[in-house]
Amino acid sequence: MGVGGFWFVMSLGLVGLVLGLGLVLNHFLPLFLNFGSHLPRGSFGWPLLGETLAFLKPHPSNSIGAFLQDHCSRNGKVFKSHLFFSPTVVSCDQELNYFILQNKDKLFQCSYPKPIHGILGDISMLVAVGDIHKRLRNVAVSLVTTIKSKPEFLSDMEKIAIHILESWRGRNQVLFCEEARKFTFNVIVKQVLGLTPDEPQTAEILQDFLTFMKGLISLPLYIPGTPYARAVQARRRLCCTVKAIIEERRRDASGKYSERNDFLEILLRVDSLSQDEKVSFVLDSLLGGYETTSVLMAMVVHFLAQSPTALAQLKLEHQTIREMKKEGELLNWEDYKKMDFTQNVITEALRYGNVVKFVHRKTLKDVKFRVILALGLKLVFMWTPQFCQGHGIHVDHESQGQTCKNFIPFGGGTRCCPGSELAKVEVAFFLHHLLQKFRWRTEDGDQPLAYPYVEFQKGLVLQVEPCTLGSSH
Repeated sequence: MGVGGFWFVMSLGLVGLVLGLGLVLNHFLPLFLNFGSHLPRGSFGWPLLGETLAFLKPHPSNSIGAFLQDHCSRNGKVFKSHLFFSPTVVSCDQELNYFILQNKDKLFQCSYPKPIHGILGDISMLVAVGDIHKRLRNVAVSLVTTIKSKPEFLSDMEKIAIHILESWRGRNQVLFCEEARKFTFNVIVKQVLGLTPDEPQTAEILQDFLTFMKGLISLPLYIPGTPYARAVQARRRLCCTVKAIIEERRRDASGKYSERNDFLEILLRVDSLSQDEKVSFVLDSLLGGYETTSVLMAMVVHFLAQSPTALAQLKLEHQTIREMKKEGELLNWEDYKKMDFTQNVITEALRYGNVVKFVHRKTLKDVKFRVILALGLKLVFMWTPQFCQGHGIHVDHESQGQTCKNFIPFGGGTRCCPGSELAKVEVAFFLHHLLQKFRWRTEDGDQPLAYPYVEFQKGLVLQVEPCTLGSSH
């Protein structure tokens, strides 16, 4: 072996040694740190990956899954594990989780794994902390309040719903998850960027956004060709597209865009955010208004198909509202506020479906609340469908939607989703026209599964037929 070959072999050996040492330290170091003795019972699992694969194993979304069932039965509602490359405390205790939510930036801080930052960016409202998060959230709340009061927002949303449902005419079967995503994407792109479905930029943004979404919940390996690497690249392209739209708006400040009332037009007048923050805010808005809202819609439609009594009562509520409107007249905010039973249906779908299953936190100081969580523990892993008497809180039939400790589908405290009301309006308006136009049945066995994100294996296939109830618009 020559000198070059010798050094090559030595280099490979050194790399292997460093990697091996890293795996060992990653796995065993938490056991020797000061906080190690304070951790609750549990296991760290395999080196590096820990118990991540078992934690992410798909299971019916209306259950807590085998991983939590097994760990909680053996270790209690709060236990230690090793997830997403970090030693972690998993809390399935409703009181502790509520305590965490109410003490944001005092005792706990949002702390998503580094790979999530790689896709979302460090100034995303989902991962930002401190003053950056406060500024972004204040803008979000202000924007939502402004948009919600504009008739154009509701009319655009309703027209898109009507257009989607009209495309079902002549079809016996639809993939509802696909249709729901089409609806929510078209709504959010119109409201945020002012783009219609037939504009070339819309298709371009959707393609990159789908790539972005797939990588968001993939194994975080930045290797060319992997879903994670493609997602990072897709986010860069999305940033460039949004920046180009912003520059076009600024060059044409007094032209064709000056009368627009979308998020972006209002956002451009906000001086408290930098351009990068505005771009990140737009991407956050697209993310928040797309996936979770479409999943919620699918949950509602799925559960209504299983509950003819609730479906009949919901039809009656919407038919009563429709009878008070003129032929072809669109819905308004006052109509939405009359949809009391619709709100109950949406709440039940959120409770039973567990659309958002967990969030990440870390301790800022030593905390004692039933268990000791010491400073230096990188993540406190908070599971939103909390564990209670053998069930997740959101699937505990004794839980009530109005009890904030037991029901937190949109988060809590200062990180509560600012667009939660807009998501419910979208679902309510789409339901209004779906109930007027179609009857539907679901296929047996197509149940919502948690991956940990919620998905229907077959895409929620609906057998549909037109109905003559109410106005057809």
